[in-house]
Amino acid sequence: MCGILGAVATRWREHIPAALDTLRPRGPDAHGVMEAGPAVLAHRRLAIIDLAGGAQPMQSEDGRWTLSFNGEIYNFRELRRELEVQGYVFHSHSDTEVLLQGWRAWGEALLGRLDGIYAFAVWDATEQRLTLARDRLGVKPLFYAALDGGLLFASTLAPFFALPGFPRRLDAQALRDYLAAQAIPAPRSMLRDVAQLPPGSLLTFAAGKVATRRYWQPPGPGDAAPTFDEALDAVDAAVRESVRRQMVADVPLGAFLSGGIDSSLMVHYMAEAGMRPLLTFNIRFPQAGFDETPAARAVAAQYATEHQVIEAPAIDSTMFEAAIAALDQPLADPAYVATHELSRLTRQAVTVAISGDGGDELFAGYPRFALEDKHYPDSPLRRLIRAGVRRGWLPGALTRRGLAGADMLLYRHVELGDYPRSRKDMGAYLRPEVLAAARPEATLELWRGLAQSYGRGMDTASLMRADLWTYLSEDCLVKTDRASMDQSLEVRVPLLGNPVLDRVLEWPAAIHYDAGGGKALLRALARRHLPEAVWNRPKHGFSVPLQHYFNGQWNAACEHYIARCGELAPFLDAAAVQQSWRESKVNQASRRLAYTFVVLLIWLAAHPLTSD
Repeated sequence: MCGILGAVATRWREHIPAALDTLRPRGPDAHGVMEAGPAVLAHRRLAIIDLAGGAQPMQSEDGRWTLSFNGEIYNFRELRRELEVQGYVFHSHSDTEVLLQGWRAWGEALLGRLDGIYAFAVWDATEQRLTLARDRLGVKPLFYAALDGGLLFASTLAPFFALPGFPRRLDAQALRDYLAAQAIPAPRSMLRDVAQLPPGSLLTFAAGKVATRRYWQPPGPGDAAPTFDEALDAVDAAVRESVRRQMVADVPLGAFLSGGIDSSLMVHYMAEAGMRPLLTFNIRFPQAGFDETPAARAVAAQYATEHQVIEAPAIDSTMFEAAIAALDQPLADPAYVATHELSRLTRQAVTVAISGDGGDELFAGYPRFALEDKHYPDSPLRRLIRAGVRRGWLPGALTRRGLAGADMLLYRHVELGDYPRSRKDMGAYLRPEVLAAARPEATLELWRGLAQSYGRGMDTASLMRADLWTYLSEDCLVKTDRASMDQSLEVRVPLLGNPVLDRVLEWPAAIHYDAGGGKALLRALARRHLPEAVWNRPKHGFSVPLQHYFNGQWNAACEHYIARCGELAPFLDAAAVQQSWRESKVNQASRRLAYTFVVLLIWLAAHPLTSD
């Protein structure tokens, strides 16, 4: 993994080398800056493949193409063989050179051939055109800003904060989505002048103009379904192949092993492929209901891994604040801090870790996927309640009772939204002028639009696909990317590799359900391969005991930042935020919402913004 940065025809061009230092954790091993006419491309490297070669930015021999690339191409060897047959000559063993030569050979069509996680920039000196691309599901991040006829791009928001005079204006609609869903989905960012390139997208910049388009999107489900046994065998083979591809590295490699089905299956396939020694890591919470260590140890014993358990109580307030301040934009997923610490200790032993991320989203692991819009039919009573609440004739507490269809699904999906006088009223926490700019009526319109784009209503298949480009890409994968890369640890996600993705998305959603609920295929794989301690127990997500930390190690820090709300976030109603915090500590309000505010305030202390 690496960090990339660059500019074309901007006044910040001369500041690119200094701003590159903000990406040092993503690439501690080497760095480079290359000028190519009006463009400058920069790179920080975490060396994984071909440690001696593969230096970046990399330029073609004729000087036409210059590449800066973050990620891994898992099928680079197969692509290299194709290119060699066509006469292309290679001078290294890196996937970077394969990407560069592949772009020379196939141009944008290369994207349809790639199996990997990536964000890259290619400058074409002949056409004076910059191209940016981000992988299918957005495993790797990519931000850009088009200002004054020029373009800046970077792996994260961090370099933009390091550019002298770069505007730090709050994007009120990004704030809206953060308060609603604890994450900021592309294309917005917390900086009004910076956008995220969406997953599966391509950007071109030439003659001062930006154009973006999707080169891939999750396909709708087919009508024909295999038998369950056929599907099970197909998934078994696909995951095995994806794990095999992603084990390629010239540095030590291990695995996160929480003890859940997804991470345990990754360890199974790694062991089956002959990985030795197999290093595994998990984090242990002492609170009942949060600790999966016994299951993790059962898997470790079955596969004779060298297993290390990290004690979560060691995550004190100093570590908590540092982890949040390290984020390039706020993310209120409570598992982020634990993943940050897990990554820190894992990095002491390995440079690459395999993770089970994506299993719930791709295989219907969340109960909410089964709740379709048709399960909430409209009625005269609901319409009457809606009208009464909107006009102020009925109390806002009745909001939920008046919702139907897609509106009910959205309400269930968010912490805050356009629900005046209810417990989810975003307007209760935002100053009036910022509330108007935030447009709460458009909360998570991207998620809703994606789900409805398949023409099936908001059914299970559509909801699963919408989550791939929102909750998965902009929460789960951001959590893993930022937590791990802050520790210079590369994390790979085989359940989201092409062999798995291409196969599973073509099936109807019903294949994922049996009498035991969702995730039927992975549960069956677990019974086929894993010890009973993993699969014969209730589902257990990777969660954090917030109440314990709020009342324990993190309390003083949280109190400190909540008290500074008016100073740090003048666009928030400080009294309402402080009341929410007090109520959360005695179970009278959402702890998740209180955590959302705490994270935002810690982040703003390190990254002050203006709201003009």
